[in-house]
Amino acid sequence: MKPLEQTKFWCFPKIDNLEILHASYVNHSFSRHTHEGYGVGVIEKGALGFYYHGENLVASPGTINLVNPDDPHDGFSANEAGWTYRMFYLDAYQLQKAVSEIADSPKNIPFFRAGVIQDPYLANIIRELHLNFERKGVSTIERESGLLWMLTQLISRHAYDKPSPNLIGNEHHAVKRVREYIEAYYNLDISIKELSKITGLSRFHMIRVFKKEVGIPPHAYLTQIRVKHAKVKLTKGSSIADTAIDTGFADQSHLTRHFKRITGITPGRYSNFVQDK
Repeated sequence: MKPLEQTKFWCFPKIDNLEILHASYVNHSFSRHTHEGYGVGVIEKGALGFYYHGENLVASPGTINLVNPDDPHDGFSANEAGWTYRMFYLDAYQLQKAVSEIADSPKNIPFFRAGVIQDPYLANIIRELHLNFERKGVSTIERESGLLWMLTQLISRHAYDKPSPNLIGNEHHAVKRVREYIEAYYNLDISIKELSKITGLSRFHMIRVFKKEVGIPPHAYLTQIRVKHAKVKLTKGSSIADTAIDTGFADQSHLTRHFKRITGITPGRYSNFVQDK
């Protein structure tokens, strides 16, 4: 029995209207077409065939499929089982901004020669990032950070004209401002764009200098601060549901997942422990 064809599509207005697709196709085929931006994805099952840059290509499980803006291509099943993939549809501006931030100077949009890329490390980054976008309750800053990391890895490893990142300098004052901002507004949906703006550094450089000095990226620091405040509220008798909302988590399950990951126990067990003392 052939698998069913299924499609799921999401759009994220807060992140430059990023579009993502998770789909399984068997009989469907795409006619020759182009995209205004980039298409970047990873094959999970089956095999995708497509005509691109004058040759017929096949993307198998674990490989990355990619198309540049305005490059004609089609798409069809390369075997009887069809194919399943996770796709990011990215505005050209997003990659131009990323490559410019890596080089710390204005650059044109990057060009990628290969339509199929064999890179298990990057393929795993793309797949895990896609899953993170699909999950509920993931913060804007975590999604932005993950997307920027994926783009910078893609560009640095596979763009035709690879930029070289500048050395990290001593940006202690900028890092201090980011920490103070996160600690003051931890209960809000902080974005990487905001942190970049208050420091005057590019998103890429700001994340790099922050991680160098603090040891973790800004989105992980934000989660840590939220958990710290959640512990205080639970100690004072606040319910887990109210604590989650008050500290910036999407809901109780979102708080529980991160609380246990950082402290090793659930908020419920922590609350019972401190109240029994």
